[in-house]
Amino acid sequence: MERYEATWESVNRHNPGGTAPEWFMDAKFGIYFHWGPYSVPAFGCEWYAKWMYEKETEHYHHHVDTYGDPMTEWGYEKFILGDYDRQGNWKQFAPKLKKDGGKFDPDEWAEIIKESGARFAGPAAEHCDGFSNWNSKCNEWNSVKLGPKMDLVALLTDAIKRKGLKTLISMHHQYSVNGEYFTDVPPQSTESLKKLFYQNDWEDKMYLYLEKLKEVIDGYQPDVVWQDSGVWNIDEKERLEFLAHYYNRALEWGKDVVATTKGGMTNDCSVQDYERGGPTDLLENYYLTDDSISPHTWCYTENMKLYTSCELIHSLMDHISKNGNFLLNVCPMADGTFPENQKELLRKVGAWLRRNGEAVYGTRAWNVYGEGPTQMGSDHFSDMIAGTAEDIRFTRNKENTVLYATILGWPENGQVKIKSLGSDKVSLDDLTQAVLLVDENIQGVLLNYVQEKEELIIQLPKQKPIEQEAYVIKLDFKERIPKS
Repeated sequence: MERYEATWESVNRHNPGGTAPEWFMDAKFGIYFHWGPYSVPAFGCEWYAKWMYEKETEHYHHHVDTYGDPMTEWGYEKFILGDYDRQGNWKQFAPKLKKDGGKFDPDEWAEIIKESGARFAGPAAEHCDGFSNWNSKCNEWNSVKLGPKMDLVALLTDAIKRKGLKTLISMHHQYSVNGEYFTDVPPQSTESLKKLFYQNDWEDKMYLYLEKLKEVIDGYQPDVVWQDSGVWNIDEKERLEFLAHYYNRALEWGKDVVATTKGGMTNDCSVQDYERGGPTDLLENYYLTDDSISPHTWCYTENMKLYTSCELIHSLMDHISKNGNFLLNVCPMADGTFPENQKELLRKVGAWLRRNGEAVYGTRAWNVYGEGPTQMGSDHFSDMIAGTAEDIRFTRNKENTVLYATILGWPENGQVKIKSLGSDKVSLDDLTQAVLLVDENIQGVLLNYVQEKEELIIQLPKQKPIEQEAYVIKLDFKERIPKS
């Protein structure tokens, strides 16, 4: 295949028409995790590194009380280098492997991710805080030279690959380039600290932006490189060089890879990502939504609130019905412990996906995403919410012969009414059967149905075959699914 050049015309060949690689559109569900020095205070959220310097925030007051004045005594770098807090406790991002007496087990993490039903996964290789979780040659503030003294990206991506999953690496450093992150950090005294806090020259920032991406691409061959907000801050030259480099390396590897951004690139060369909410309607261009397992934080914090399995599963089905994938963030503790309540939540999602996976994996959006009173998604950030028994989300098989109607609850009267399939909208002459999915190893329950002018009425069993977060009705057609 022709190699890519660092021009829009060339890189736009990668996802022409807003498509995405087939494997990515089949995978539907991914997991990543925020884990770094900002996990040590376990307070507020992953933006602790920024807000600990802003005097009007609770983070600042907590930091002064717990560690010391960030301006003069206890800067963010001490979570990397290590130091004692006011109570005499040593604080440092320095997890140790279980085999070495610690609590971090990358294979355990990968197993939990596999159990969740995710098909791609990986770490935040660098958040906005300037610390690289890999063996960086261009950034001395990295996890091999300091803190853990381990290549965390290598350990985690290798474990994920051993589970047969695709790998994702997320990069957030582009957001800090123009000074939007470390706004209140005082001027630093050394060139190294200036690099950590993004107080170096613009040319150096552009070099580091691109070089860090090249390091994780060349070193770990990720299937997905995910970038957070702020790519539009980067000079066009570096943006194009990143894309050309990644896509050319993928040609050498024989991989079909994905670059995702929240702006700054076209839909023809990357997949657009929407944070916390996503679109409210069906999109023409294939997309990705990322959200966290908690409504309040992307890293572990003490007493953090979690979403429910209903909210997670309903959000997943909402996104794939709208022509997208769902990327869920989880929050390990600083020492490498994977919290039990997060494990249990992921296992519930995985159990549902094992029973109903044929309505998820390898499916595509229908021409109508769904119906019902609950609107999910937003043009701005919004919380995940659970739907009701009146809410339906549609997916279909690639052959366009099977339509899946996922009901986000069990109706009290046992009747499912699908307005999108009324006789005033479609002919159902080719509909051969309606089946309620029960389990991957158990034959589904055949359902009676009748089409009326305004809706298709499907009668569910008198008793639920299983108690679960959502219920899938499989509608088989002789030939093609009609358009509503």
